Amino acid sequence: MSKHEQEILSLVNLRGTITVVELAQTLDVSDQTIRRIVKPMEERGVVRKVHGALISTQEVMDPPFLARMNKNRAAKVAIANCVAELVQDGSSLAIDTGSTSGYVAQALRRRKNLTIVTNSAYIASTLSMVEGNRVFMAGTQLRNHDGAAFDRAAFDVIASLTVEHAILSASSVHPTRGFLAFDQCEIDIARAMIDISARTVMAVDATKFSASGSLPSLRMPELRANDVVVVDQSPGAAFSDLIDPKQLVVAAGQ
Repeated sequence: MSKHEQEILSLVNLRGTITVVELAQTLDVSDQTIRRIVKPMEERGVVRKVHGALISTQEVMDPPFLARMNKNRAAKVAIANCVAELVQDGSSLAIDTGSTSGYVAQALRRRKNLTIVTNSAYIASTLSMVEGNRVFMAGTQLRNHDGAAFDRAAFDVIASLTVEHAILSASSVHPTRGFLAFDQCEIDIARAMIDISARTVMAVDATKFSASGSLPSLRMPELRANDVVVVDQSPGAAFSDLIDPKQLVVAAGQ
């Protein structure tokens, strides 16, 4: 299987369905090139083609991760593109396993010579196939619903590196309790990535900001002075004590 075939199969299996136009934009090739590459893949049965789009024939990841990737897609794409603009060629990054981080990985494909450490199998595969990148997969045992690793090996690999940016997501954001997550392992990985980074970039869409309702109980580390929060919409005055306006970056196009 060629490099482009692997990339296309990864994206189709991740999304469940994706248009030819989206694939062409992501891989920076023409629609005609996508159709030429896909034709033998369709003949082999690894993807199914419908009018203007491709449909996965495999269940590579469980539905929970697919559902999170497809939820608020436009906002996450805008955030991802904005995050990519903050990263220069040759940068080093630690990236967590959030769904928004998955879109960030796709956007970072246009950068060159990156060094990446991640505990996400999807993010590792997305960025490892870019020539010039160095990708370190943190961990050996993957969770079955999102392909993420949280074993001892994951923390050892992360601790062995130093990076410029930690790209992190959150399950929810509360005006006084801060950035929240459901699982302790996710908090621990976030802290490990923050510890090796010069700056944290929190990538959070507007639906995650809430002052009420049922929220995760576990707090992520507080923002440092030089950290930034990339959003698709300003969270409003209620969150001004949590996030300094100077730290807030609102993605264009939203």
